[in-house]
Amino acid sequence: EEPVVAMPTVSRVAVCGGTHGNELAGIYLVREMLKKRADGTEPVSVVTVMSNPRAAQLCVRYVETDLNRCFTRAALSAPVSETSPYEMIRSQELNALLGPKASAQAVDLLCDLHNTTANTGLCLITYSDRDWICLHICKHLQREMASTPVRYVHFDIPLNEAYSLDSVGKHGFAMEIGPQPHGVVRSVIFSAMQEGVQLMMDWICQFNSGTLFEGGWVDVYTMVKNIDYPRDSETHVITAAVHPNLQDRDFCLLHPGDPMFLCFSGETLRYRGKEALYPFFINEGAYYEKGVALSLARKRRVQIPSVRSETLR
Repeated sequence: EEPVVAMPTVSRVAVCGGTHGNELAGIYLVREMLKKRADGTEPVSVVTVMSNPRAAQLCVRYVETDLNRCFTRAALSAPVSETSPYEMIRSQELNALLGPKASAQAVDLLCDLHNTTANTGLCLITYSDRDWICLHICKHLQREMASTPVRYVHFDIPLNEAYSLDSVGKHGFAMEIGPQPHGVVRSVIFSAMQEGVQLMMDWICQFNSGTLFEGGWVDVYTMVKNIDYPRDSETHVITAAVHPNLQDRDFCLLHPGDPMFLCFSGETLRYRGKEALYPFFINEGAYYEKGVALSLARKRRVQIPSVRSETLR
C-alpha cells in the first residue's frame, strides 16, 4: 500500500479579491462574503480581504503600480514612506495581516481571486508543483465542477522571488477565471468562482475532520516562457494581433509552424519554437503593457500521494 502523508490542518484561510481593481468577479464575491458575519462556530477561520480598495473603488487594475508584483522578499522588506507608491505600502500591510511571508504566523492557505480576458477556464496558479494541499484541492475541483475546465498552472520561481499575493500564505494560489472583460462582471464567471471557493472550503473542512483523500495524478502546466507581440523596431508599437486560429484556444497544444500572429499588413507569422507547447493567457488585456501576447507551458502528469490531516492532540 502506498503511504499516507499526514499534514497539518488548514485552520486559517484567507480569501482575497480586488488585488486588481477591475477584475470584478472576485471583488463582488468578497463583498458577498463580507456580508456574512462569522458566528464563531465555523470549523475554519476565514479572513476575507479586499486587497486593493483604492483600485477597486476606481475600477482600475492599480493606482500607481501592480500590487500583484509587490510581494517579493525584497519589496516586502523595502523601506516605505508617505511618498511610496500606494501598492508598495499596501503590500506590506497585507503581509503584516496575512503573513509575514515564509513565517510560522502566515495563514495556512491564501486564495487570491482573479479574472482574465483570456479563455482559460478556472486555473489554480501556484509556485509549487509539490504542494499536496493545492494539488488535492485542484483534483477535487476537477472532479466536482462539471461545467468549468480546471487546470493547475505552475510558475517555477523561488519563494523569495515569488511576486504575487498568494505567495504570502504557507500554501497559496491565484484562482484565475476567464474569459471576462476587465471592468465587467459576467454571471457565469462569477458563479464558477463562487463554486470554486465553496468547493475549496468543503475540501478543507473534510481534510481537517480527518477524511483520507486518495492520491492520483494531476496534469501540471509549468510556464516555460512569454511571447510578445511583433513590434516596430523604432516605435515599439505592435504590428500584429493574435491569429484567429490561436485566439481563445488557451491550453490547446501549439505546434511548430502553427499560425500565431496576423500582421496588420496581412502576413501570417507562425510559431517557430522547436517543441509543441500549451499557450495560455492568450491576448490578455492587462498584459499589453507588460509585453506579453501569450505564455507557453509544458504539461506533465504529477503523482500526488494520499493525504490526511495530522491527528489533533
